Amino acid sequence: MSYDSFSDIRNPDPAADKGREEQNGPPQGMDEVGEIETNWTEVIDNFDNMGLKENLLRGIYAYGFEKPSAIQQRAITPCCKGYDVIAQAQSGTGKTATFSIAILEQIDVSLKECQALVLAPTRELAQQIHKVVIALGDYMEAKWPCLYWWNQYPGRRDYF
Repeated sequence: MSYDSFSDIRNPDPAADKGREEQNGPPQGMDEVGEIETNWTEVIDNFDNMGLKENLLRGIYAYGFEKPSAIQQRAITPCCKGYDVIAQAQSGTGKTATFSIAILEQIDVSLKECQALVLAPTRELAQQIHKVVIALGDYMEAKWPCLYWWNQYPGRRDYF
């Protein structure tokens, strides 16, 4: 049985087969063409001006960053302020560091509990992200465990 025929059985209403965009239009903040609108215009071109913790800044500079990339200039601050952010950039532009810095900025190292969870589609990517978080958070005196699990039964949705 294909996924489409399965969804037909679960949703006998023909309108239910339409995607959310077909039923209600595009998501809020996105026009019909797919361009995302934003009201965030602040661009901060220096890590020192982002209001980051001193120990995090030490980790950023020790990691080798001198100046934030374009994606970092635009996305770190709204992430740190708790906004929902969708950011897209070319490979190698610092996306991992962007969300890692935002997470590390919000961590309270005095609390000995899980405060952030990063999900990655592969074990290799999870390990790569973990290395970045460890390096950036090196001066923050906290532990950053990396847990990963892979599906040894691909294609079996009932295994989860």
